[in-house]
Amino acid sequence: MSKQPETYGIEIAGLHRELKLFQVKPGLRIAILNILGDTHLVQASASALAKKLEVVDFNVLVTAEAKSIPIAHALSVATGKPYVVLRKSYKLYMGDALKSETRSITTGEPQTLLLDEKDRELIKYKKVVLLDDVISTGSTLQGMHEIMEKASATVVAEAAILTEGEPAKWSQVISLGHIPLFTDETPH
Repeated sequence: MSKQPETYGIEIAGLHRELKLFQVKPGLRIAILNILGDTHLVQASASALAKKLEVVDFNVLVTAEAKSIPIAHALSVATGKPYVVLRKSYKLYMGDALKSETRSITTGEPQTLLLDEKDRELIKYKKVVLLDDVISTGSTLQGMHEIMEKASATVVAEAAILTEGEPAKWSQVISLGHIPLFTDETPH
């Protein structure tokens, strides 16, 4: 008989989800939010985030590839604002792309973020909202900020479905909820 995976239950935009816990290093587990294919959650989250962003004056949503693309698309539809995806690998058609390095908590490996040359004009001198599915360590967010600075865009807000880790660290992020990090001592 196989052991049931440990989960963390959470309400997001009126929907309940059980997030599986995965060990990212000895003694540390994280709850994984995977919105890929979860249309109901993506739509509900986009509607809820759009309401929260009504007070923010912005022109473009910017996200990083890949798990947050569905929320960027749905939020773009909900707000009527275009979105840009920072890619993680270079393709020839991307031309003179801007680049930044990050380290994701889920992979532990260095990752590259790239802004396609065609999207540079879309965000140049514009007010942007940086968007992610989950903001945990802030590494991806930092890489996104670096690219926005290089592209002469102004970041006016940061948004995510969830934040993770120390809640005070993410108090400026517009989000729909928060999940803790799980250590061997953390009850859940």
